Amino acid sequence: MTSLPESPRIVVAGGGTAGHIEPAMNLADAVRRLAPSAVITALGTTKGLDTTLIPARGYPLELIPPVPLPRALNRALLATPARVRDAVAAAGEVLDRVQAEVVVGFGGYVAVPAYLAARRRSLPVVVHEANAKPGLANRGAARLTPHVFTASAEAGLPHATVIGIPLRPAISQLDRPALRAEARAKFGLDPDRPTLLVFGGSQGARSINWAASGAASGLRAAGVQVLHVIGQKNDLAVPDEVGAPGEVPYVVVPYVDGMQYAYAAADFALCRCGAMTCAELAAVGLPAAYVPYPVGNGEQRFNAMPIVAAGGGVLVDDADLTAQWILDEVVPRVTDPAILARMSAAAESAGSRDADTVLARHVLTVVEEYRRFPKGTRRGGPQGTKKGRA
Repeated sequence: MTSLPESPRIVVAGGGTAGHIEPAMNLADAVRRLAPSAVITALGTTKGLDTTLIPARGYPLELIPPVPLPRALNRALLATPARVRDAVAAAGEVLDRVQAEVVVGFGGYVAVPAYLAARRRSLPVVVHEANAKPGLANRGAARLTPHVFTASAEAGLPHATVIGIPLRPAISQLDRPALRAEARAKFGLDPDRPTLLVFGGSQGARSINWAASGAASGLRAAGVQVLHVIGQKNDLAVPDEVGAPGEVPYVVVPYVDGMQYAYAAADFALCRCGAMTCAELAAVGLPAAYVPYPVGNGEQRFNAMPIVAAGGGVLVDDADLTAQWILDEVVPRVTDPAILARMSAAAESAGSRDADTVLARHVLTVVEEYRRFPKGTRRGGPQGTKKGRA
């Protein structure tokens, strides 16, 4: 039998969307900071953003067939067992070839084959769930391993430890006041005006774009400048006088490479409430008006609820978001320093800045345990649902 390599050999599985990929890559970065010799391989598919985001972070990507899990009785459901079998075989071939010692899964299409292939080889599995409402992959995997971590206690997974979501150090260690002047200069904003950041994720959000642009004149009249990230495939028209020389700036950009600058420039945000967005805004203490994506199973609302309950944000349904709502509800908050200070402290109290390091340490501990004990004899894992360090 081939002896185990000295360097930790870790496979991360979290493909499809940025919400799965980013935490996986941030965990990988944290492992490398703690154990520079670690060999980390990412599993992915061609279905989502894997082939774009993962190589850009410098990690080898191994592709396996995607296995979306149908939610209805249809022809796709009948084909699922064969597709799962093929994907598990492909994932298993990768695990064997890289001599994997642990699989760390973040959900998504690629996670189910990775979990099953690891289980067949008696490899330890670590699960991280970013959403307050877990998907099918992680709900099943959490019952097969003691190593379960979540961003929120609301996830309700068995024997889970709440740690937050692994974030990039550029975000998790951001000092917003220290970077504010540089950030506002970077976007052509006034250094002293109250500033609203509007964004809807990497692709933008049409309803948020329309409501914010409709409020542009009113925001300018209130002295509120805007940094509006509309999404790379979107166009946006704002009133001609907005952004004119000498007027209150309304800056429209398609995309921001380095969101820490956008967060540092802002006093308040108007945005969707995906898990990564909520985690980042809470970590940096940026108050926000959260607009849940109106399609799907409603998980976005649950992501924002702990921050809102703490006093760090407000929720508004997509159907209720209008230009007038922004003027009535956002302007009084973004122009009042006392309100901003209270909301910022409340948002930060609901966030976590060190989830990447906490999870990385646990993954490396799992590898050490795997090497000490024969397959099938390992025991233990974190217990409880209180936020803390594993």
